[in-house]
Amino acid sequence: MVKRAVTLFVSCYLVWCLLDWVLGWQALILGIPVAALVAWLTFEIPVATSCLTLLEPSRFWYFCAWYLPVYWWECLKANFDVAYRVLHPKLPIRPAVVRIQTGLKTDLALTVLANSISLTPGTTSIDVNPQTGFLYVHCMNVSPDNYEKDARVIVERFARILRKVFE
Repeated sequence: MVKRAVTLFVSCYLVWCLLDWVLGWQALILGIPVAALVAWLTFEIPVATSCLTLLEPSRFWYFCAWYLPVYWWECLKANFDVAYRVLHPKLPIRPAVVRIQTGLKTDLALTVLANSISLTPGTTSIDVNPQTGFLYVHCMNVSPDNYEKDARVIVERFARILRKVFE
């Protein structure tokens, strides 16, 4: 518990230093009580404490080396797909809301997954059910026969990496 509190304080202080950017002695001294206050206020919040798992070097490396490139690649592909559909209006757009079982167990993993999907053009996370792990996603274009399979492919690319990072 002490290790978690110290790690949270140090993380808050580092964020303070990065946001201040000048690093004058006044800012460094003022950052100590501000970081302590933020750490004290957020200590019991599950998402804030589960963020600390990302500070483990192996998880952080896996997040940066695997998740971010996969996310940027999927985002790039989705941008081109949406732009192509806008420029060629005769292409079919078959929107649907699909329910997907993610298999993720932590709130932070579900939050990162839902935000990643919402930030990817053509998809939007509508609802997350943390008890069941279901994620409701609105997709711009899915095949009418296998709409759940299409959406599951999108989610599974992110979810399998997030399982290794946050669980």
